[in-house]
Amino acid sequence: MEIKSASFVVSSAFAYQCPAHQLPEYAFIGRSNVGKSSLINMLTAQKKLAKTSATPGKTLLINHFLINENWYLVDLPGYGFAQRSKSQRTKLEQMISSYILTRQQLSNLFVLIDCRHEPQQIDLEFMQWLGESNVPFSIVFTKADKLSRLQLTTNINSYLQRLSEQWEPLPPHFITSAETRLGREELLNYIEEINKEIAQA
Repeated sequence: MEIKSASFVVSSAFAYQCPAHQLPEYAFIGRSNVGKSSLINMLTAQKKLAKTSATPGKTLLINHFLINENWYLVDLPGYGFAQRSKSQRTKLEQMISSYILTRQQLSNLFVLIDCRHEPQQIDLEFMQWLGESNVPFSIVFTKADKLSRLQLTTNINSYLQRLSEQWEPLPPHFITSAETRLGREELLNYIEEINKEIAQA
């Protein structure tokens, strides 16, 4: 898929405020500092479409971006905010779960995982919840350029092995780097295939 246009549409504080349309949506989510904004900018080939920050947890709203005039990329707030108050965390969790569970246009949720780390319980539990809720999702391993090829392969295999304890078959997964554009074509082609299936349904 070639990205010919990508534009910010709206930020929403609640799922019911999200734009009304019939186009497919692909949402991106992950723990704070997983490299979500950088990945979105890499996919759309726009350096400043999603605001990147050195401070984790800057995305506090549901952000819609219209891509090629025929599908939406949705930037969701991260989960697992250690620095935020309990009331703030609760509000964000409600916003995220409401969007994921009620948004009929959601065609696939991309769960971002930093490939440098061991499997985190919060990620595993989140994916388990998605499975139990019948939410279609894929895993996107980020920051692949930060590891050697051997270490990257070892970490990914270790993660998939852990997932295989709960999942059969495993969810689709992609290995990406915002720096080297690794995985860009595979991710966009995956979205394009789902778009085609939706159009034919």
